[in-house]
Amino acid sequence: MQKKRFDELTTRELYELLALRTEIFVVEQDCPYQEVDGKDVTAVHYWIEADGRPIAALRVLEDESPIAIGRVVTKSTHRGQGHSRRLMQEAVADFGNRDLYLQAQTYVEPFYASFGFTRTSEEYLEDGIPHVDMVRTATVSK
Repeated sequence: MQKKRFDELTTRELYELLALRTEIFVVEQDCPYQEVDGKDVTAVHYWIEADGRPIAALRVLEDESPIAIGRVVTKSTHRGQGHSRRLMQEAVADFGNRDLYLQAQTYVEPFYASFGFTRTSEEYLEDGIPHVDMVRTATVSK
């Protein structure tokens, strides 16, 4: 697993992460939207590689309140192998002492619930895809 802030990414790493996200969110899900949204520059990027290329990734926007987890993606040929779970476990381990927020595609709501996220909105369409807002309340070690 790789984990880097934007300024630590190589040009190739950034390119590969953006290509993976575009492949899934824009092409596979047939959802034209502005993938390069300016938020990557303040994000912590997590990803898993196979054959030197990202196959699963997410980003954490730690400057937002609450901290937002987003762009959780796994290449179609590598789904069902626990990659998104590993990425989420790492992100929650790193940031779980603060409240976390995410916008979940409705069909994966149970996946995020397994990390302690609870629904905070009614279902709504985001770029034509059903979503719900979810929050995970901070856990504090004693």
